[in-house]
Amino acid sequence: MKVVDHIKSAKGKTLFSFEILPPVKGQSIQSIFDAIDPLMEFKPPFIDVTYHREEYVYKKHPNGLLEKVSTRKRPGTVGICSAIMNKYQVDAVPHIICGGFTKEETENALIDLDFLGVDNVLVLRGDAIKTEGSFVPEPDGHNYAVDLLQQVMGLNQGAYIHEEVQGSKTNFCAGVAGYPEKHFEAPNLNADIRFLKQKIDLGAEYIVTQMFFDNSRYFEFVDKCRDAGITVPIIPGLKPLATKRQTTVLPSIFHVDLPEDLVNGVEKCKDNAQVREVGVEWCIQQSKELQEKGVPCLHYYTMSKSASIKKIASALF
Repeated sequence: MKVVDHIKSAKGKTLFSFEILPPVKGQSIQSIFDAIDPLMEFKPPFIDVTYHREEYVYKKHPNGLLEKVSTRKRPGTVGICSAIMNKYQVDAVPHIICGGFTKEETENALIDLDFLGVDNVLVLRGDAIKTEGSFVPEPDGHNYAVDLLQQVMGLNQGAYIHEEVQGSKTNFCAGVAGYPEKHFEAPNLNADIRFLKQKIDLGAEYIVTQMFFDNSRYFEFVDKCRDAGITVPIIPGLKPLATKRQTTVLPSIFHVDLPEDLVNGVEKCKDNAQVREVGVEWCIQQSKELQEKGVPCLHYYTMSKSASIKKIASALF
C-alpha cells in the first residue's frame, strides 16, 4: 500500500512511522528485528530503510604501499525491505540515492523492488563520500535527486534505459526530502522550495522533512510550501537527542539549529542517561504540538535504537 494511501485511510489521524539503518556488514537481520519489535505495538503503517553509499578505506600491503578500496559497510537494503514486509506485514520504504549508482544499477534495483511488491521509495541525492569535499556522481549516474526522480517516474511509465526493452510499468509512490532550515547547498529557503516544487511537479507524492528541533521552523516551511503551490502531505521528521556530543555533531552534519532551551537543558545533565531523558521529553512536547496541529504522520529517526522512540510513542499513541 502506498504511503499516501495510508495517510488518506487515516482520515486525519496522525500516523506513527520510523526509519531504521541497515546493520553493519557481518551483523544478522536479527539486529533489525530487535530494533523494530518494541515499536510494533504502535502500529506503524510503513518503515523506512536507509541506504548508505560506499566508503573508501586504505589497505596496506606488505611492500608498504596503500591500496584505496571501496566498501559498503551497510549493504542489504532490498533484502531488509523484503524481510520487514514478510515478518511484520507492513510496508517498507527503501531510500534510493544517487551516490554510488549508475542509472542501470538504479534501474535494476527498482526492478528488484517491484518484483518484491515494494511500491514506495524515498528519492534522495545522498551525501558526498566522507573523503570528498562535494558530491560527485558515478559515471553515468545522477547528479541530483530530481534526475533520479525522473528515472523512477519514467519507469512508472514503462520507460527503460535501453529503448529496445519493452517492459511493464512499475507503480512506485515516490517521496522526497524537505528541509525546514533549507538544504545546506541551497542559496536560501525560497530557492530550496522552488527545487522541491520541481520534484512535486514531476510526480513526487509526499515530503519527509529533515530533523528539526523547533516546530516553528516546520510550520513556516509548510506555509511557504503551500504558498508555492505544493499540496502533497509534508511529514515531519523528528529525532530525540541522546548524547551531549550531539549538540555539536547534529548541527555540523545535518545543518540544523538547536533551540537555546534545549541546549541549556542538555548542558545541565551529568551524563548521557540524563541527556536521553531531556531529549525524550523535548521530543514528546514537539510531537504533541505537531499532533494537535493535525500533521499526517510523525516520523522518527531511530538510528536503529528503539528505547527512546518507544517512550515518546507511548506518550502519544
